[in-house]
Amino acid sequence: MPKSWTDDATTPVVLQDHAHLKDSFFYTLKRRILGNPLNRHTLGHQRLAKRYALGILSSDCISSSAYGSEQILIALLPAFGLAAFAILMPMTAVVLIILLIITLSYRNVINVYTKTGGAYIVSRDNFGPVVAQIAAVALMLDYIVTVAIQSAAGVAAIISTFPSLHPWKIPMILFVIAFLTYGNLRGVKEAGKAFALPTYFFISCMFIVFGIGIYRHFAGTLETLSTDQVGAVPLGEGHGLLTFAAIFILLRAFANGGSSLTGLEAISDGVALFQQPEHVNARRTLFVMSGLLGSLVLGVSWFAHRIHAMPYETGTPTVISQIAKTIVGDGVFGQTMFVLVQLATMLILFAGANTTYSAFPLLCNFVATDGYLPRQLTKRGHRLAFSNGILLLSGGGIFLVLFTAGSVEHLVAFYALGVFTGFTLAGFGMVRHALRHKEGQWKAKVFINGLSGAVSSLVVIIFSVVKFTEGAWLVLVTAPILVITFLRLRRQYDREQEALSVKRHQERATSIARHDVTILVDSVDIATVGAIRYARSLKPRNLTAVHFVIDDRRAEDIQKAWAKSDALEDVTLELIDCPDRRLANSALDYAIRQTEKEEVELTLLLPRRSYSRFLGRLLHDQTAEEIAAPISQLPRVVATIIPFDVARITSGATLEVHHPHEEKKVVKQSAPTPKTNAPINVEPVSHYAENVTKIGEIQWRKRAQVQGRVTSIKTAPRGSAPALQVEIWDETGGVSLQFLGRRDIAGLEVGSQMRAEGMVGEDEGAMVILNPSYELLV
Repeated sequence: MPKSWTDDATTPVVLQDHAHLKDSFFYTLKRRILGNPLNRHTLGHQRLAKRYALGILSSDCISSSAYGSEQILIALLPAFGLAAFAILMPMTAVVLIILLIITLSYRNVINVYTKTGGAYIVSRDNFGPVVAQIAAVALMLDYIVTVAIQSAAGVAAIISTFPSLHPWKIPMILFVIAFLTYGNLRGVKEAGKAFALPTYFFISCMFIVFGIGIYRHFAGTLETLSTDQVGAVPLGEGHGLLTFAAIFILLRAFANGGSSLTGLEAISDGVALFQQPEHVNARRTLFVMSGLLGSLVLGVSWFAHRIHAMPYETGTPTVISQIAKTIVGDGVFGQTMFVLVQLATMLILFAGANTTYSAFPLLCNFVATDGYLPRQLTKRGHRLAFSNGILLLSGGGIFLVLFTAGSVEHLVAFYALGVFTGFTLAGFGMVRHALRHKEGQWKAKVFINGLSGAVSSLVVIIFSVVKFTEGAWLVLVTAPILVITFLRLRRQYDREQEALSVKRHQERATSIARHDVTILVDSVDIATVGAIRYARSLKPRNLTAVHFVIDDRRAEDIQKAWAKSDALEDVTLELIDCPDRRLANSALDYAIRQTEKEEVELTLLLPRRSYSRFLGRLLHDQTAEEIAAPISQLPRVVATIIPFDVARITSGATLEVHHPHEEKKVVKQSAPTPKTNAPINVEPVSHYAENVTKIGEIQWRKRAQVQGRVTSIKTAPRGSAPALQVEIWDETGGVSLQFLGRRDIAGLEVGSQMRAEGMVGEDEGAMVILNPSYELLV
């Protein structure tokens, strides 16, 4: 084509909008349901002040206080009767001591891992990837259970307010999980500040209730509830605490109470969300969160002990709802306050379930990036969320809800085992870190983290024993299977990576002295002619067509048609006998014979005619893939399938291409007109353009300053002269920036914003700016 205006070239233009295929029905449906796809360059997270981070990251942890004390009573009441209310407070004190120990341990985690420091990262860095998979499995199971138990407990709060809804319990739980799944697939941000509201709302309501309850207690007006209510957990007969059965029940009650400590790791997982200095703000938020959790657990346990709040076998009304109703009374204020408490309880439980939709996919992303889970879990979906991880989480939550009939009591059996396994590995991991580095008060760190790991491991053992028959067996059986599966997946990825890695003797690609191309022919038609045309573009030394004869009459017809075709007159047709009709074997044997000499490389072209999905499979065989599979295993042989869409031709349909710039009214480019004379420039030449010009409005041979998003970076190969070509776009068009004498620009990456200024030139009919001055924009 002409290279400049002096030889009848058209005026160069800016790059125009790309054309896109018309959306398929399923993609259109996805856009209707989930909204328009988000640009990946909008991905990022906002930095949070401590007050917002506390509300957002602590919802899972704080919400556990809504059912922890109740689960202790469920274990104690059938065995110890009314004495269970006296045992409740010492049991709560033990739980709070463990809370303090684990909080101090995670304080050390945050100090060391200032970006993200969950049990998986700590285990991987200190024990290696194999032990880390134990943490990964434990946390993944914990997150799945969290979705189920938080949703079930939130629905229980609704039913406690409106008992007539009890028959709809399971559908309501499933609806909550489906709603949270849909919201997160649409890209609901876990770090959105609105998610801080349920936490503060719940804390405020509970502290108001506690304040009123303390006042009524000292005033002597706080009533004690009857313990013989219909549907309540049956009261047992009190007996000694030192019998084996009593100790077993006490341990089971303690394991139930351990569910109050779930979610403590959320702060260490989200350190990067905090404003700078991240680890300092995260550490302070951790202490505040633990203090609030301890206060709420203590308050619920003390008032349950004080008023004799009885858990019910159906799960409703909940203990926390009975505490609120008893304290605030039945007046107008009391009824309003009761509804507010139940609303706050419901919201924080659902918010706690929602936090797992951020944590679980992110954990899966870490594990999959390390090669222990399928790599599909590292891909972001339509709205930039890890969609596959979200769907996996919701599927597991739904399974548990159906498996346990939405019972919080039964779900607790699956709960704390995974949580405390993570606490154990994080504690011992930090012990190893302190012993290896010995920085600062490392002996104190060893003691605190070792104590945390030891206590957490003791809880895991207790939980495994006392909850084994209630469902812990499922976790204990599933976890090792999953760990082994993760390790096998990694070994498979390693084998594949080793097979694809470039060996030292292969680093320098050598030229093949002889390149031959063979087209496998089944008929003489437009698909064959297209394959021949492509074969010629490869410029082979020998170009041959081969037909494997399995039907003599058909072979004769192909030979006659080949001889008559003008398009094929320069291509030799070879007929090869295939007596056993095994085309793949014959093709393999042919390829081996053709590449006996080391300097020969063979390309086999296989025209594949694509038919309609159902009738195509019914009426036609699919032999191209069967032939290509064994051929690809041979050295110096390449099998290339050339598709030809027969279905489109038979249907009369044409490929529909959608041009975005046809719909958007932007700066219109006039039709290019040939220029036969040099343009007369009567304006003074400027050496700098001060104002930013839209790319669609820049003019050839004039200076321009443009700004846009980098969509393409092309670097010259190492063996040629250094050059870098960058393509930037704004809403009106695109332009190429050419930098000669360099191969890269520090900080430049696809998607970044760039401003450039220089003289507008031309290359292949498109406007370019050669060696511009530039600025990378943040």
